[in-house]
Amino acid sequence: MSAWLTIEVQHGGLSAEGWRRAHGERLIEAAVTNGASEWVWHSPSWGVILELAFRDEESRDAFRGLPAVTAALDATPDPVLGLYVYPGRGGGATAGVPRRPRPAPAVGEAEVDEPHDEFLDLTDQPAGDDQPSQLATSSK
Repeated sequence: MSAWLTIEVQHGGLSAEGWRRAHGERLIEAAVTNGASEWVWHSPSWGVILELAFRDEESRDAFRGLPAVTAALDATPDPVLGLYVYPGRGGGATAGVPRRPRPAPAVGEAEVDEPHDEFLDLTDQPAGDDQPSQLATSSK
């Protein structure tokens, strides 16, 4: 079972893509030497995402504590508000299995009669002609 780590870097004063070019190779090298078996870069419009798969949580945590990793994360364009590091895959990750198909809508379903409220039409009554017997009709 693999333990994933996701690093999201948003654009700041500089481009996140520039940060990737400057630090990406060193991050991948450090990850591979610490047990990473897979990595994926994503480039959404707001920055870059690096997803790393380690063989276990201990390898993932050891990678996270390396000075080279800490230095790369400190050098992000916006290290205060533009850096997210968390275990697991990113928010855009798929479930890993395809969705089950939804059942087809039934053909020829019977339409259900909705109950309708009965209203007394007072628009044809002359003004001032309030007859309690007409106003108190009951709805069925």
